[in-house]
Amino acid sequence: MDKNQEDQDLAVNGGTPAVSQPIPPMYPGGMRIGYEEEQAVIDVIRSKRLFRYYGPNPGPSYVAMLEQEFSAFMHAQYGVAVTSGTAALMCGLIGLGIGPGDEVIVPAYTWIASASAVVAVGAVPVVAEVDESLTLDPLDVERKITPYTRAIIPVHMRGAPCQMDALLEVARKHGLKVLEDTAQANGASFKGARLGSLGDAGAFSLQFNKIITSGEGGMLITSDAGVHSRVLMYQDVVGGLRNNLPPEEILPGINFRMPELLGAVALVQLRRLDNLLATMRHYKRTIKEGVGDIAQSKGVQFRRINDPEGDAAVAMVMLMPEAATALRVADALSAEGVGSGVMFSPDEVDYHVYYHWAPIMNQRSWTDGGGPWVNHPRKVIYTPDMCPRSLDLLSRAVQLDINPEMTSEQVEEVIEAIHKVLKQVT
Repeated sequence: MDKNQEDQDLAVNGGTPAVSQPIPPMYPGGMRIGYEEEQAVIDVIRSKRLFRYYGPNPGPSYVAMLEQEFSAFMHAQYGVAVTSGTAALMCGLIGLGIGPGDEVIVPAYTWIASASAVVAVGAVPVVAEVDESLTLDPLDVERKITPYTRAIIPVHMRGAPCQMDALLEVARKHGLKVLEDTAQANGASFKGARLGSLGDAGAFSLQFNKIITSGEGGMLITSDAGVHSRVLMYQDVVGGLRNNLPPEEILPGINFRMPELLGAVALVQLRRLDNLLATMRHYKRTIKEGVGDIAQSKGVQFRRINDPEGDAAVAMVMLMPEAATALRVADALSAEGVGSGVMFSPDEVDYHVYYHWAPIMNQRSWTDGGGPWVNHPRKVIYTPDMCPRSLDLLSRAVQLDINPEMTSEQVEEVIEAIHKVLKQVT
């Protein structure tokens, strides 16, 4: 067998992988941690001011600066830095007045934290279908509304915006609050507006897998002064006093306050965001254009992007005609050196799909008295097949990371790998 023939054989069958050098891990901001983050952390350590509100040496708070810069970047009036994306979701729900007896609509495809945060504040999550964008389907949202529905959580999964205009129209029609879960789409937008700023509040994650990171951490943004006041009280047990709110209006809070070390790293990372987005968008456009013809000829569709210009471009998703084909394509691409996977398989537990949310699906509680479902005004039942369209789409979806640390050569090799696999597997 000559070298040319060997190169065309699939790596999964013993051929030469298309990607010649391993692509770095997919930690966009994490892989760029460097001198600036180091200096910011050193500055905090030397100041001995690890807590944003006081320390032995006076000086500006990194967390306060992060809140100001982050909210301005995201086109919101207020920003509150917290300890995780889940904390941001909980703060957002509390800020919007969600609690026991309420229902909150969440998508079938999202990290379990979107639903767990609802349960944590005493409300009941109701699961709705996603559409070909793999984000919340506005039509199914409207079908799932009951007299107890109080809010919707659109989740901008894998960097791509939901149909926010349609979802906001549904929310206005039924008097519902909108909390955007922007954990995976930091800096993305919809029709020129930053994600997280379109609803009543927006929650962000700074966990290590996310576009920018401080290891852990989260942000809550809003332009509603009332929501902001409630969040300040909730995320800091003395937040009401600390922010000079009227004593008679202060509600009990807990502590989700971000420490200075996280704030220092996150502030530097925020300033890296534009470059990260530009790089991923360029690479995704190049790859998608490079494989468009072969994909079309093989009946492979791309995930619908509701606003291509606003896509964070952290991933490219191809929808195969059948689930079995998707599995073969994902395995073959991985062997070629292109990290990929099918987005749903019944046999592989993945908390990104409602089907695998065992604690939620089985309505488990920390106490014998039961969780929010026990005394809820209506009986809510979850079944594995309650969102069949979502399961079908996700089982046929092959996702590829768009890694900003790839070289131009690796981008071309990824294109070659996709051509090679689609030609022989589909």
